[in-house]
Amino acid sequence: MTLFTDRYLAYMGLAPKRVPHWEHWSCPDAETYLTGIDYYDHPRQCRVRLREIYPQLELSVPESDDPKPRPGLDLQGESSTRDARGNRHVRWGDGETSHWDWGHKFQSEEDVFAFSPLAQADFTDIPVVESRDFSDEERLYDNYRKGYPAEWGDKAPEGSTASAGFYNTMFMWPLLTFGWDLFLRTCLAPRFERIMDEFAEINRRVFRTFARLPVNFIVCHDDIVNSRGPVCSPKWMHKYIFPRYEEFWGIAKAAGKRIIFMSDGNMDAFADDVMACGASGIISEPYTDYKAIARRYQDCFLAGEGDNRVLTRNDPDEIKAMVVSMVETARMTGGYMMCIGNHIPWNVTPQGIKRYLDWSVELAVR
Repeated sequence: MTLFTDRYLAYMGLAPKRVPHWEHWSCPDAETYLTGIDYYDHPRQCRVRLREIYPQLELSVPESDDPKPRPGLDLQGESSTRDARGNRHVRWGDGETSHWDWGHKFQSEEDVFAFSPLAQADFTDIPVVESRDFSDEERLYDNYRKGYPAEWGDKAPEGSTASAGFYNTMFMWPLLTFGWDLFLRTCLAPRFERIMDEFAEINRRVFRTFARLPVNFIVCHDDIVNSRGPVCSPKWMHKYIFPRYEEFWGIAKAAGKRIIFMSDGNMDAFADDVMACGASGIISEPYTDYKAIARRYQDCFLAGEGDNRVLTRNDPDEIKAMVVSMVETARMTGGYMMCIGNHIPWNVTPQGIKRYLDWSVELAVR
């Protein structure tokens, strides 16, 4: 009999007894605090010990124990720096942020309307996160296939959580290619339809590729909302975005894959649309009403209800109350995962993180 992991059972909505974690983790000081081993002096030893204490986090372990340089920002009271081009960088994890030059190749609305995503096809040198060559579908498949064991053939093992992920499921394509300003200035024009049609054709290649990969899950990312809700109107979304989700996800689901949708922000307005398009669930941020989604969809996947602001305030009663509330949601759907949806970055209080993890060990069970 195959013994499935708690993570796999949660992905499938099968209510594992212990509620697993999906954490966005980048807090080196917390690792030092939790393990007693300096993260920068001994990164491998520190992470090995952390996995022993909190195996549910399933964090990767560095191959080397060579010391890491300590980030300069905030050690001397500075919160940011600027590079030679004037771009601002801030602290992130054990280093600093990079800079996405969204839309820097486009200066005007006419530049946008003159652009052809299909004629371009090769986005290798364009900073759109998915900076790949999409011009040849077979070559695209070969490049993705290298990331999975050859012996798997075209099917992942039963019970495997092997997944593929795509950052630009549809909405992110124009946002990252043209930048926020030009995207919002052009997206209502009739001429924008041709551009979105071409981005959609690129993604058909992607999802046909994913359908052939030995994976059981596909994580589809699109930041279609912010912390206050939708960026674009429901009418615009139902014209340009949701029909494509239904099509792309249908390709993957016909090959036996399950879709997990990921977005920053407050997903309340569009949760039903995403689920209707074929997602098995949603991972988002704590602004979303997770209990409302759990009530409407039996055993759907859900993650992201935890709030890093609660951890940072480090009030023991408040942290416990948050975990209790998260577990209440977990008992409403078999696909729930403990998750601080707005991330655990470098400046979240280590003591608050420990309280959250320890209360989860005690309480996050069905």
